Amino acid sequence: PEVGVATPQGAMLGAAAPSLMASNPAAVMAASPAETKEWNSRYAGRIPHTNSYYAKCLFGGVLACGVTHTAVCPLDVVKCNMQTNPQKFKGLLPGLRIVLAEEGAGTTGIWKGYLPTAIGYSMQGMFKFGLNEIFKDFYSNLAGEESATAWRGIIWALASGSAEFFADIALCPMEMVKVKVQTSPPGTFPTQFGEALATMQATAAETRFPFGSLAPLWSRQIPYTIAKFVGFEFVVENLYRHVFTSDRSTYSKGTQLGITFMSGYIAGVFCALISQPADNLVSQMGKASNAGRGFGEIASEIGIKNLFMQGLGTRIIMIGTLTGLQWWIYDTWKTAMGLGTTGGDAAKKK
Repeated sequence: PEVGVATPQGAMLGAAAPSLMASNPAAVMAASPAETKEWNSRYAGRIPHTNSYYAKCLFGGVLACGVTHTAVCPLDVVKCNMQTNPQKFKGLLPGLRIVLAEEGAGTTGIWKGYLPTAIGYSMQGMFKFGLNEIFKDFYSNLAGEESATAWRGIIWALASGSAEFFADIALCPMEMVKVKVQTSPPGTFPTQFGEALATMQATAAETRFPFGSLAPLWSRQIPYTIAKFVGFEFVVENLYRHVFTSDRSTYSKGTQLGITFMSGYIAGVFCALISQPADNLVSQMGKASNAGRGFGEIASEIGIKNLFMQGLGTRIIMIGTLTGLQWWIYDTWKTAMGLGTTGGDAAKKK
């Protein structure tokens, strides 16, 4: 083999190998599952993290986020309008009644924005879940076996935050289209995807399309995702350590997936609380009256209390359910592919 390339035994040849491994995440994906003298996070768990494993996780993320966000589109329509027009939309059920009465039950009414939602969050989910798996192994290998176990919470946070950085770049254009469609008063902006996208492109100087909302999206999604993944891993680990204390293989797939859903829902509640102000700002960007205004100016006008509280109850219900379902779909896909459920590996080491 060439200098710096992994051998079948997993050993790195040549002086350049350590620096390659430390500086390039792709090096994590080049290792071999064969036995090695050096610890490798990719092969330390129940299931080897081969390139095929990563590819399946990428697609699992598409299913997890694309399906769930599209399914709760009606809640999202009401939530966004509660944030941008609280005088009119005073609650979830009243808001649903208003949208249904004024705009109907179709794709120009309560389901408006479903297509950019499906496209954008499928792309986001692919990078969110798939890259998280890759970055977990990358950062764990940088830290080494002992430190990766002792400081696994930091590894989880770094991995999920890094994955979300790229996921939001993929999401941002469709998120901007979605929010504009969902928050514009009836008749003032196209609701069909093609026409809405063309209008956003034509008015890019005003709307800052396609990446004008990227900064608030990062401020919303990166803390949200860190809470989502760290919270999930923490809850799963403690459930397997203190409640479901037998070997994981002794529990049925249904039980394991139930643990996954429970852990995801609990993590989702914290996600909603942490990311609420930034989510509110992203919604406010879609209002015509806020065109061209800075985030600081909008936040100052709304006030800290309203940034945290407007639409919060609806968002807790939405995000708690959403996060639980995302983890359940993701782990159902992984289980079907023979990859097992996520998290809890450290529980058996204590």
